[in-house]
Formats: sequence, structure tokens, C-alpha cells
Amino acid sequence: MHDIRLIRDDPDAFDAGLARRGAEPVAKAVLALDEERRALATKLQELQGRRNEASKAIGKAMGQGDKEGAEALKAEVAQIKADMPALENQEKALGEELRMALAVIPNIPFDDVPQGEDEADNVEVSIWGEKRDFAFEPKEHADIAPALGMDFETGALLSGSRFTFLRGGMARLHRALGQFMIDRQTREYGYEECAPPVLVRDEAMYGTDKLPKFAEDSFRTTDDRWLIPTSEVSLTASVMGQIIDDSALPMRLTALTQCFRSEAGAAGKDTRGFIRQHQFEKCELVSIVRPEESAAEHERMTRAAEEVLEALELPYRKVLLCTGDMGFGARKTYDLEVWLPGQGAYREISSCSNTGDFQARRMNARFKPEGSKKTEFVHTLNGSGLAVGRTLVAVIENYQQEDGSVLVPEVLAPYMGPEGNRVTKLEPTR
Repeated sequence: MHDIRLIRDDPDAFDAGLARRGAEPVAKAVLALDEERRALATKLQELQGRRNEASKAIGKAMGQGDKEGAEALKAEVAQIKADMPALENQEKALGEELRMALAVIPNIPFDDVPQGEDEADNVEVSIWGEKRDFAFEPKEHADIAPALGMDFETGALLSGSRFTFLRGGMARLHRALGQFMIDRQTREYGYEECAPPVLVRDEAMYGTDKLPKFAEDSFRTTDDRWLIPTSEVSLTASVMGQIIDDSALPMRLTALTQCFRSEAGAAGKDTRGFIRQHQFEKCELVSIVRPEESAAEHERMTRAAEEVLEALELPYRKVLLCTGDMGFGARKTYDLEVWLPGQGAYREISSCSNTGDFQARRMNARFKPEGSKKTEFVHTLNGSGLAVGRTLVAVIENYQQEDGSVLVPEVLAPYMGPEGNRVTKLEPTR
């Protein structure tokens, strides 16, 4: 959500920021709504003042024996009372119209975000790791994994397309990855582990900028709750409507949860395999910080995600998204893209974004700086540390063997069963 005062103060600068994202100018239309609402609010205040003034004057007129004047004042007060409800409803409707107009305007990019139209204009920041030199032609995970326990057919039978049933060692490896990720984030980076609800109300989705714009990309229950698209929603919205004690900042929260996306905006993309599912697990990272800390926190969060890939010895690259490829609520985003030898391409596995005070304004999440009498909006950041399913795909493709088996990364050994009975390799069973 944007601060209407900033738009009033410099509408041209606001539109210029939107233009960097390829968005149309909106300041003129928003300010017209704002002016109409404020004019109506002023009129209501004036009527309220006049009603109070006339009500007092009635008693004075009666005391002076001016019955005719008192009756005229009574009639005036009655008319004001009759007129005000309609004007109040009109002001309320204009306020809601203004709120909705602001709610669908994307965030303004930071100045250091590169200008561009789409992913082709993203900027590669760094590359890590050596791509494995295979002695055979590496396969895509969708060709290897079914024999190892990634059962696409049963998933589709139970739930339809974009659902998968994991079995045996494959299910254990998936679980191991998630546990390894959250352990690393809590132990190495000090994130507080949480177990939040995966069903949330409208307010939580709106506050984290998922509504109204992305309603079609999410699942809604019959009792009007939403299945979270990511636990960013639950974790960030946990401070909704609060004034946070300055000493509690920065807050760093993490959760390993199921996530649900309808993928309405991704029709036809990655329909084969395990990359784009309706139900998946993710280790989410959320930071709630003072405004002056958010830039450094963004780098720290991204590094926390990078180290998971490095521990798993998965080659990846770090990319700074251009203005045209950033998410709706982001001011700056780094994507981490893991190398998939079967596809011969880097694919996104983590996205770490700084949203500034955009979500905080929608949630009314504030803090009071030490020694200050005024509150300020916090800054919120979110990222993946990592997407478990996509990491499973990366492990399968990078650790595949010529006989169709897949080695388990050494760092996962403690999670793959008791010592002496650990699964160190996934073997084809069919």
C-alpha cells in the first residue's frame, strides 16, 4: 500500500517510479478520488460544526423568548441530521474506492534495481559451483524419478494434474531436505521456528499483498478462508495491527509448511514433472526490521538461502531482477537459480524480496523507535530458504548416476535414517 501523502507531494515522481515497472500513470486519477473524498469529509465536518452550533443556539433563543427563531434552528438541525447519513455513506464509499485503487498499484522499485521489461533483462550478480561433467547424457528428473518413488500417476488419480505421490526413499529424501533447511536457518541464521496456520482470513492475504490482485492464483475454502500460497502470509501477518517494541527488532521468522497455489497465471508452464505443483513445501524466511536495516537484511536473507545450496553442493547463480520482472509487492528482488543438468538450464529455486513498508502499511504494522513519541511503519522482507520440491528436483538431476540411481548429498546423511541403516542412494524399484 502506498502513502497517499507521497503521491500528493510529488505525483510526477510517483508516476515515474511506476513507469520504470512498465505501469501506466495513476497519480491523477488517485488524487482526483482523494480530493473528492477530502472535500466531502470537510463538508461533513462543517455540517457537524453547524449542527452543534445551532443546537446550542436553540436553548439561547428559547431563553430569550424567541420561539420563532428556535423553531427555525430546530428545523435546520433536523435537516442536517437528515442529510448527513447519505453524505457519510458517500464518503465511506469514496474512501473504499480510494483504498482499492491504492491496493492494486504495485510497489515502486529501489533506485538500484535495473531497468528492464522481462527476465531477459535481469542482471547476473554471481555464479557458484562447478557443473558436473557427466560421463553419460544426463536426464530430466521426470524421466528418472518415477522409478525412484516419485509417483505422478497416483497423484493425478487422487487429486488431478500437478499433484504427486512420493514413496519410500523419495519421500524420505524430500522430508530430509525440508528438515535440513529449517535446521540450518534456525541454527546458523537465528530465525525463530514457527508452525503457523495454513488457512488464513482475507485480512492476512490482503496485508501481504496477495489480495485483491492474486485471488485467482490461490485456493479459497467454502468458509471463506484461504490456503496460504506461502507461509510468508502467515509469518508476516503475525504482526498485523501491532505496535512492535523497538527492542524486539529485527524479528526473523521461519516455517516449513505446505503451500498451495492454483497456478491460474501459469497455464501450460512446467506441466511435466515436479517443478510447478498445486501443493508443495517451502522453508520460508521472513524478516521484520527497522527501515534503516532493510537493505542489509535483504543481503543477509539472500545469503542464508545461498548457503543451503552450497551445503548441498548444487551449482547456482544469483540474479538481480529488473523492474519488469519483479513481483507486485517488491522493491528489490534477488532470485537464486539452481543448475538442472537434465534441462541444461538454470531454474529459480529461491526468491528473496525487500518490500519496504508496502506490506506494513496494508497491515498497519508499526514500531516506536527508542526515545521517540511517534510510531513508524516497519519494513518486511521475505524469501525462500528453499523451495523443497525444486531442491529435490535439483538433487535428482545433479546427483543422478548412469544406472538410474541418485546419490544422497552427504550433508543430508543425519536425516536419512539411523547410523548404519542410512539411505545413501535412491535405487530404481521399477
